[in-house]
Amino acid sequence: MSNMLVGGVFTMFDISASGIRAERARMNVHANNLANINTTRGEDGEPYRRRRVYFKEGAPEITGSREWGVSVAREDKDYDTEFQLKWDPNHPDAIKEGELAGYLRLPNVQVAVEMVDMMMAARAYEANLTTMDTAKQIHSGALRIIA
Repeated sequence: MSNMLVGGVFTMFDISASGIRAERARMNVHANNLANINTTRGEDGEPYRRRRVYFKEGAPEITGSREWGVSVAREDKDYDTEFQLKWDPNHPDAIKEGELAGYLRLPNVQVAVEMVDMMMAARAYEANLTTMDTAKQIHSGALRIIA
């Protein structure tokens, strides 16, 4: 606990702020995935691919430390999950030839997965807000003792 004071009085706030920022990024990715659930053709001509966010330990831009806090390490496309197929031979993006002719490739986004992940991100966001509020109460109490 004494190491927390090394970064200064506001280190607890900074750590919570890094968590809030990271979880907001995660919620934005899930919202974007849900918004593109029916996008059958992107700039590359392929259906939309689900995006994922990965975190890493440390948030030097906020906490000044590579050990404290959390930040977004990277965001990538999910190539592990296959596109969904739907029979729709009249759709302009339906497969024209081969054994899958007439099927439409839909994004690899599943509503249930995105909603559960978004709920987890929202809970973690709220936990960081609660931590920040607790830190504020601790600092306020310490100032009352000093004064």
